Amino acid sequence: MSKDNQHQWYVVRCFSSHEKKVKEYLEREIEMQGLQDKIVEILIPTETVVEIRSGKKRTREKNFFPGYILMKTIYDEEVNNLVQGAPSTIGFLKSGKNDLRPNPLRKREVDRILGRVQDSQEMMEKGGVVDIPYDEGDIVKVIDGPFKDFDGTIQEVNEDKLKLRVLVSIFGRKTPVEVDVNQVEPAT
Repeated sequence: MSKDNQHQWYVVRCFSSHEKKVKEYLEREIEMQGLQDKIVEILIPTETVVEIRSGKKRTREKNFFPGYILMKTIYDEEVNNLVQGAPSTIGFLKSGKNDLRPNPLRKREVDRILGRVQDSQEMMEKGGVVDIPYDEGDIVKVIDGPFKDFDGTIQEVNEDKLKLRVLVSIFGRKTPVEVDVNQVEPAT
């Protein structure tokens, strides 16, 4: 089998937040047109993250590359026409305006993306990846615990323990206190 006839990973551009719709459409069309031998996999690179909002934990899917999906395929005119005709799809990602064919992803790029997807799945099995909505330097208000109603500046974010070190003013002195992520809210 020549290199041109092997399945390779390509990037397909679509409207942001339409990735699942595009994937579902393409999978239906692949089945209907019998293209399973040419298109073997469609992937939306995502990770599952745990967010803490308003004191509640929520899990959600987060796209690594909004507006892009990956397709493992043998690229030809039939596959190109399928992708071009899909609703909410811009087409294959090409490196320049004058390129007639898209360039497949390099092996190391594919390995990095697939590795990140795999790492995310493993992290969820261990309890999840947490997306803490605060950064160092953010000003927050403590809403629970012994320092309730104190305003402070985040000095450190500990994602593993879901804790924040916040500098609050006690008796006119900046004092670091450790609070849970769900014990603060953005100061207004």
